[in-house]
Amino acid sequence: MMHQADGKLVLLLGVTASGKSAAALELAERLNAEIVSIDSMQVYRRMDIGTAKATLEERARVPHHLIDVVDPWESFSAARFTELADAAIRDIQSRGRTPLVVAGTPLYLMSLMFGMFDGPSADAAFRKQLRKRAEEGGNASLHVELGRVDPAAADRIHPNDYKRIERALEVYAVTGRPLSEQQVQWVSGVLRYPSNVVGIRREKEDASRRINRRVLQIVEQGLPDEVLSLLADPRGISEQARQAVGYTEMIEHIEGRCAMDEAVERIKINTRRLAKHQRTWFRKFTMTRWVDVEANESLSDTCAKLGNAIQCAP
Repeated sequence: MMHQADGKLVLLLGVTASGKSAAALELAERLNAEIVSIDSMQVYRRMDIGTAKATLEERARVPHHLIDVVDPWESFSAARFTELADAAIRDIQSRGRTPLVVAGTPLYLMSLMFGMFDGPSADAAFRKQLRKRAEEGGNASLHVELGRVDPAAADRIHPNDYKRIERALEVYAVTGRPLSEQQVQWVSGVLRYPSNVVGIRREKEDASRRINRRVLQIVEQGLPDEVLSLLADPRGISEQARQAVGYTEMIEHIEGRCAMDEAVERIKINTRRLAKHQRTWFRKFTMTRWVDVEANESLSDTCAKLGNAIQCAP
């Protein structure tokens, strides 16, 4: 068994469908580690298939944290995530084990590793007005507006991510300065936790093939039925949970706004966009030791490479 003698946590980066979850499982056993998931949708109970959540068997094999912590009808924030993740990391380290942090959602990753932006308080009147505009013109119109006042924020926020669009426009309206210019802690390069940072990297063609295959698998595994079950619950689905790639498109199909084959294609396209978004954010982790993975490489070989990268970290 490989050990982390320096007390650092291990941060594993990798875009969606890169194979990082499978690698994390095996790597955790080698490191005597427990997994801390940085995923804004795996925090939701009952959203299992579409988020490619670790199975109960896998969670019995290696403890996972920050999975299944809220219900689908509840809201969840980066601040709350960071609070829970900090507690999980402290708990894991207090028991002499290594936190293996697996990312994941860029906003949650940045908040955990670099700190939260302490911006202005919410402006209820502004948010009410913005909500009305979104209902009339759609999220896309607000995203276009964000592109005019804060291009950097618009570039990293998905057009369907109303919550983050709202916050970025609100910060600009209240302070007169773009949100992206005020998140100075995200460009400091100073991590909140001493970390050995490694990453899985694949050729883009291989990554796209894996994404397309993953989408077909989750549909075959029952994503439509999972979404139907969520919609049938009288407590509903929070706006945030609805924004998950796979769920947004399947809801559109179920509600009659597109055919099934069109929904599947949209999931593929939006998942590839998510991967591009993740790559952009991962560049901020300049200390990352990237492991290049071949298309047909075995999981064991990938984990051996990751282990060597961790052991060679300064």
